[in-house]
Amino acid sequence: MILTAARERFAADGYEKATIRAIAADAEIDPSMVMRYFGSKDKLFAAAAEVDLRLPDLTALPRETVGAALAAHFLDRWEEDEGMMILLRTGVTNEVVAERMRGIFAAQLGPPAAALCGDPAQAPARAGLAASQVLGMALCRYVLRLPPVVALSREEIVHWLGPTLQRYLTE
Repeated sequence: MILTAARERFAADGYEKATIRAIAADAEIDPSMVMRYFGSKDKLFAAAAEVDLRLPDLTALPRETVGAALAAHFLDRWEEDEGMMILLRTGVTNEVVAERMRGIFAAQLGPPAAALCGDPAQAPARAGLAASQVLGMALCRYVLRLPPVVALSREEIVHWLGPTLQRYLTE
C-alpha cells in the first residue's frame, strides 16, 4: 500500500516534490509509519523504484535479431512499467536517482553485452551506448514528447533503433 502510493506520487510529482506526508496521505496512514518502515525518503524511493528490466535472454536469440528484439522490449517496458517512468523522469534532475539508474542498467545490460560482443573489456562501453539509445528514445517519446518521435509507430521505432542497438551489442 505504501509502495503503491509512493510509486504514484513519485511518478506524478517527481522525487523532489513528492513528500512523505503526501505519500502517507495517499496511503491513508500516518507519516510516521512511512518513516518506520522505510527510514527516509531516499530509502522509500529506492524501494518504490526497484526495477527489473526483465531483459529477454539475448544470447538465446538469433544473433541478427538482437537489436530489434531489445528495441521492442524496451518500448514495451516503458509503456507498461511506472517504475521505469519514475526513474526516467527523476533521474535527469536527481543524482541519487541517476546513480540508481546507472546501477540498474550496468548490472542488467552489462552481462548480455559481454556475452554478445565477445570482449568483456568492451562490455561496459557497449552496454552504456545501448542504454544511451533506449534512454534517449524514452526521454524524447514519453517525457519531452517530441512530436516526430511520438508520431512514430512501434514498428518504425524498432526499425530505426534496432540496427543501432545491434551494432553496439554485436559488431
